[in-house]
Amino acid sequence: MDNTDTHTHLSLTWKGIADELRSTVSSDIFERWFREIELIDLAPEHLTLRVPNDIYKYWIEDNHMGPLRAAVLMVLKGAREIRFACGSNANVPGPAPVRSPEPEPVASESVEERALANGFNPRNTFENFVVGPTNEFVAAACRAVADNPSKVYNPLFFYGGVGLGKTHLMFAIGQHLQATRKGIKIAYLTSEKFTNEFIDAIQTGTLVKFRKRYRQLDVLLIDDIQFLAGKERSQEEFFHTFNTLFDGHKQIVMTSDRPPSEIGNLEPRLVSRFEWGLTAEMQPPEVETRTAILQKKAASLGVSVPKEILAYLAERIRTNVRRLEGGLMRVASYISLNGGRPSDERIEMLLKDIIQEEARRAVNVEQIQKRVAEHFDIRNADMTGKRRPKNIAFPRQIAMYLARELTKMSLVEIGEAFGGRDHGTVLHAHRLIKERMSDDDKIRSVVRFLSDQLSR
Repeated sequence: MDNTDTHTHLSLTWKGIADELRSTVSSDIFERWFREIELIDLAPEHLTLRVPNDIYKYWIEDNHMGPLRAAVLMVLKGAREIRFACGSNANVPGPAPVRSPEPEPVASESVEERALANGFNPRNTFENFVVGPTNEFVAAACRAVADNPSKVYNPLFFYGGVGLGKTHLMFAIGQHLQATRKGIKIAYLTSEKFTNEFIDAIQTGTLVKFRKRYRQLDVLLIDDIQFLAGKERSQEEFFHTFNTLFDGHKQIVMTSDRPPSEIGNLEPRLVSRFEWGLTAEMQPPEVETRTAILQKKAASLGVSVPKEILAYLAERIRTNVRRLEGGLMRVASYISLNGGRPSDERIEMLLKDIIQEEARRAVNVEQIQKRVAEHFDIRNADMTGKRRPKNIAFPRQIAMYLARELTKMSLVEIGEAFGGRDHGTVLHAHRLIKERMSDDDKIRSVVRFLSDQLSR
């Protein structure tokens, strides 16, 4: 086909995809995010869409890839990799990187292609990670591991709540090692993926291949290790993988939402090994760091956001960096599409659900104790007292369970809040209530009712 025919073909193909999208997303979403898109390349394995700027790319990738992939599948009768090119003068990207379990660096590959080949997000580097008082120790430890793998902090285990940047730092370690150590064998995966691949290997008789893939690595980066809990055979397999790598002086880095000793249904021998190296906690950033994160993100998007709006976001969204950046994306998108500063009312509307979710998690232990005491008709003082009759001990255990689930407090801090009890008492209460909830519908209903009341 000549250029005119090619352009016509691409236009008609995109029209078909766009028509399919109109039937699956709201008219507002289509008008805002898809009307300005142009299909500029179509190949058997992939297609490339030109979008006005990075905001479109990031927002579609984070929020609308499901409907877009489905529309492509319907129109083209097969799945294609979807790529984006930004700006009116964007060129068609080069060939996609070849993915393999143990990729070897190739001189002609770009940094971004090598990152994608290992499953890393190219944007998640040390340079793009904003360091503050609540994460500087973990960030420094990750940088030390990236500079000297298996020489310091092996294994490195760091933990914290959702959206604080744990995966960002994992990707940063991997990309730094790729850039500085030619031929290094790295794998990044979640513990859930490890389990799924292990099950597939059993079913297909490829255990030897599976073990070779992960036990001959130089660096293993494994995310969300808490999901190994309760999976006995996967724990057994990971135990031997861990030992092989550790004994071979290979680097292991793990993340979790809690410290090893607090992961329920995890074999003691694994807990012990996870604690052999350095264990460190990431906490939600303070307001100055949140502001710096917003400034850096806004600069990367190329959008000028008024300082007072950044201050508002930093003040209202406190516990989750991912949610913080999501709020900025909404405001930046509005500014980019509509021009000018949005009104205070518009900002409130744009961020309504995010602010509500943030408020839902803002529960403290005093509120929990008071609400549980009222529900069971006992004195609030009984929550911290030494009396242990059943009508007091059981509500107290529920309150400890809720404190563990709804706050960011450690076991030690929760124990202190309940009259100076040790962390083992809190852990026992959490496990007991969790077990009783699975066995008793009435207890489950009560705990869920209290949780919902507190979350509001």
